Amino acid sequence: MAHVEAQVAVVGGGPVGLILACELALHGVPVVVLERLPEIEWRPKAEGITGRAIDIMDRRGLMIGVTEAPATPPTAEQQERIAAGEQRPDSLLPKAFPGARHFASMFLLRPESPDLLVPQQLLEEDLARRAVELGIEVRRGHTVIGFTQDDDRVRLDVDGPDGPYQMEAEWLAGCDGGRSLIRKLSGIAFPGTDGITTGYRAFAEIDDPGFHLPGWFRKDGGLLVYEEGPPRFITLEFDGAPANRDAAITLEEFQEALRRLSGTKVTVTEVKKITRFTDNARQAETYRSGRLLLVGDAAHVHSHWSGPGLRLGMGDALNVGWKLAAVARGWCSEDLLDTYTSERHPIGEQTLEVQRASIALMRPGQHVDALRRLLTELLLRDEANRQLTALIDDLHISYDMGDPSLTGPLVGRYSPDLRLRCAGGTVRVAELQRTGRPLLLDLAADPELRALAEPWADRVDVVTAECAEAPADALLIRPDGFVAWSTPADQASLLAALTRWFGPPGPPDHPSASGGRNE
Repeated sequence: MAHVEAQVAVVGGGPVGLILACELALHGVPVVVLERLPEIEWRPKAEGITGRAIDIMDRRGLMIGVTEAPATPPTAEQQERIAAGEQRPDSLLPKAFPGARHFASMFLLRPESPDLLVPQQLLEEDLARRAVELGIEVRRGHTVIGFTQDDDRVRLDVDGPDGPYQMEAEWLAGCDGGRSLIRKLSGIAFPGTDGITTGYRAFAEIDDPGFHLPGWFRKDGGLLVYEEGPPRFITLEFDGAPANRDAAITLEEFQEALRRLSGTKVTVTEVKKITRFTDNARQAETYRSGRLLLVGDAAHVHSHWSGPGLRLGMGDALNVGWKLAAVARGWCSEDLLDTYTSERHPIGEQTLEVQRASIALMRPGQHVDALRRLLTELLLRDEANRQLTALIDDLHISYDMGDPSLTGPLVGRYSPDLRLRCAGGTVRVAELQRTGRPLLLDLAADPELRALAEPWADRVDVVTAECAEAPADALLIRPDGFVAWSTPADQASLLAALTRWFGPPGPPDHPSASGGRNE
């Protein structure tokens, strides 16, 4: 039986697993990705990247410039049909238009930054290319069927195209989705709530494109979304979770759902792509067990409304990637990995609550109708609207940086993308972070500050620059974009922050494995 070694084994080659692998590779950590699918799966998945996920992509230089114009407002004919009462949609906020952010199918203010409207599969392709550039080995068609761990190693049993083999790694990252085998084998509890809905997302052809007004509509049985050219549908019915989510989806079952919700006899002539979903909401009790880390959907599942899954998983990967690299390189103790659960578990828990609320607000019935009208009135206030928009876009996140003396307004928050004037010209913070390294910004030309950080030069970039709108004289920014320290805090707290997050200065306790992979 063949034998493979890697410093980190990432199980799952979707966007989250690939982003995590790239983060590790940026720090020189050898990693192997094991993906059970032989190629990218093109069934309907996330169709856009929103909120903080766009910032993450920007700070790693991914898919730059790939944008798509938002959908156009309703035509005059469609507005007349709505005004005449034909299949009137649920109340929308006055400032909304198709393509705006929505919560429970109530549209909110358009966020200031545009969405990246691309299918998830294109993101996967871009990340796969980046992985190749970074020298990462991605093994497609390789299924992990078991693993064990002790104090020093993780041992995986893998079924590959050429037969079974074993892999040994120092660390294991489970990025294998909501039905994660890695999580199940780990014994980590996965409590939560069962689904109460069955939904379909489909690209399909129908016999009568005018069977229903395009748009989002709450119906007596649930929700119907219909978009023209090419026809795209989302249906959601409050009739319980699917009896068997693994069963093949037939044209007839989707057609019946479409007929029930539309009240028509529309005929589906062809289904091009389709997926079935529900709204079960569960979360792993911990994101770490020994040498195992759960990342993305392996750590939490929930309904897909407002597209939180990809955004939340990418945030997980950015949070844990540099920490695992610091531990693997010997810069930091394993205690640093405990901050992954303490920081990200509350964010996942909050996301589940938001998604449960979203499902509750889409239920049919007069009581929910009344609640939606009340919420709509509240959301007409800009402050409430922007607060909810920030919540569903993960723009509200703040972490405890572990030092009560750090009281600046930026500490623990995502760093602003400042435009800086450096010796080499004008540059944004996002561009400076594409190496994946921490960043100490000296915005007051302070030689004492730079001298203080010099012992960490092997792992922290120090940049002296001018900034017209500098929020502080100096900022220490973690690789995931969050501010770990800023003035007016003193130099002693800077030393503490550098040590806490990036380890004591000097050579590592155990250098990273040069890590060739052998069979």
